[in-house]
Amino acid sequence: IADTVCEAARDGARLAEAIERARTVLGPDDVLPGVADVVTEVHVEAVFDDGSRLAIVTDPLAGGSQGDRAPGALLPGPQHADPEPAVCLTVTNTAAVPVSVTSHFHFFEANPRLDFDRAAAYGMRLAVPAGSSVRFGPGESAEVGLVPIGGARVAIGFAGLV
Repeated sequence: IADTVCEAARDGARLAEAIERARTVLGPDDVLPGVADVVTEVHVEAVFDDGSRLAIVTDPLAGGSQGDRAPGALLPGPQHADPEPAVCLTVTNTAAVPVSVTSHFHFFEANPRLDFDRAAAYGMRLAVPAGSSVRFGPGESAEVGLVPIGGARVAIGFAGLV
């Protein structure tokens, strides 16, 4: 599903078209019972002609839900506080479309239509809980907090800038 979005983006498709293509790849008969209940969305950062964008494929398996009693159902865990930001930046979306950036993305390499101090963002990611994202509406400015990328601090290739 994620590969289909990325391939469609490389082929020049728009975001909505790439998401629709991804919804046709698998159906409930292609996976084990209960998988459609667990995999309700697929998020993937894809590089489109106008920059990287977050594609969210909702209902990627076209139904097949078994309801509350599905095997492998996920129960919500405790909420974690946002990490304390090391750097705060003002970000302006100069694009005519919304741009979202996920928690793990090397912010320095975010969509080129986001205007911010890229040097200050080098080696940093959004100071938001893992798995979440921040959406920047067209023409909007917002202040975001950034924290250093963890682990070995290696962030190679997201947008081909590093």
